[in-house]
Amino acid sequence: MNNKMPVTSFGWAIKQRLVELRLDQKTFCETHNIPPSGLSNLIHGTRKAQRYRKQVAAILNIDDNDYKEAPHSKPNKHSSYI
Repeated sequence: MNNKMPVTSFGWAIKQRLVELRLDQKTFCETHNIPPSGLSNLIHGTRKAQRYRKQVAAILNIDDNDYKEAPHSKPNKHSSYI
């Protein structure tokens, strides 16, 4: 079973902008003192990560207001997949 969370639309915007700047996630995080887990939380929507959301949006010149989305819900371990 794949437990990876899908990438949110804000996450895709981050990834796209990093590609345009020819930066990988690790280098971006090291350069701007953002923990890799914080960036991952933003990309996958696993946590709000508000502390870094505005910072990342400003650095990458992404309009944060265009990407207001509900967080992913984790599947219930007791639910059955049909």
